[in-house]
Amino acid sequence: MIRRMSSLILATLGPFHILHPRYNAVTLRELVQAHSPTKILLASYGPQELAEGRWREAGELALFHLLPWAEARGVPVEALDALEHLRAEGEQFREALAQYPRGQALLEQAAGLEAGLQAVLTQPKAPAEWAAPGVLEPVRAYLEGLARLFGEGPGTGHRRRRVEQVAARLQSLPAGRYAVLADVLDYALLLEQVPGLQTAPEHAPAEAERQRSVLDRAWRLEEGDDWAALLRQLQEVEGPEAMYCAAQVYLAAGQLEDAFALLEQLVHTDFQHPAYLPGYTLARYGQVADVLGQREKALRAYQATLALSWVPQEAREIALAGQRTPFKLG
Repeated sequence: MIRRMSSLILATLGPFHILHPRYNAVTLRELVQAHSPTKILLASYGPQELAEGRWREAGELALFHLLPWAEARGVPVEALDALEHLRAEGEQFREALAQYPRGQALLEQAAGLEAGLQAVLTQPKAPAEWAAPGVLEPVRAYLEGLARLFGEGPGTGHRRRRVEQVAARLQSLPAGRYAVLADVLDYALLLEQVPGLQTAPEHAPAEAERQRSVLDRAWRLEEGDDWAALLRQLQEVEGPEAMYCAAQVYLAAGQLEDAFALLEQLVHTDFQHPAYLPGYTLARYGQVADVLGQREKALRAYQATLALSWVPQEAREIALAGQRTPFKLG
């Protein structure tokens, strides 16, 4: 059994962290830092997935911030899911089901089960709330409903089997301080199976978390937003991502020249972090250059996007389309 008070477990929400100002991607980094772990453990990823960076395609926002922090401080990171291939088997099973009417009906029932889970994932929460019964109960109800529908196996991605082997590994760890990150579904099961896990404490947000919440809001830009107020908030945020988000606001407002000026300034700075930023920045820079009639700059931007070692799929598609045809608004 893990020595009490030595292992902190945190729920990860993938792309849904963007909806939680008090539990955003930087919040997890701050909670891990406060715990001062000797090792970070990823319960929901396997060694190959970690090595290949597959968490990026899954939109695991917390890891975009936590992994660079760990690397800079020499904190080792280990992925614990030795049965990661079973998750892929689950995805293939669902794809096969979709080919048949009966399978489609089952998938529709599964989608119905997700309503309660969606409410958990989308309603803003503070760190300590993730261990509350009001959160854990609907998550476990979803898992139980899925198991009743498909049986425990490919239809559930063999989740219980995978979590049981992760739990066994956690309980065999030597004494030490660990930070365990698990997706919210695995998190609910691990709390049942591993005694002594410490959950997130009450937490006063740091300035970095407040700034992250401003950036997250800018990524979710909506027609009815007060764009001038959002721009003022972004001016108070440090780092290149704030410049990108400000350019997005200018674009939404139809101020193309202002957006282009910001993007042109940004591409001549160090804009490597977070890892998704270079791809989005260069692809958007190419589009705005195209709209302004600067095709050569646009083509160079698209080429630079595709030359990155990793680029978000959306940015890749923008660059490929832009190489074929100049981008136009509307």
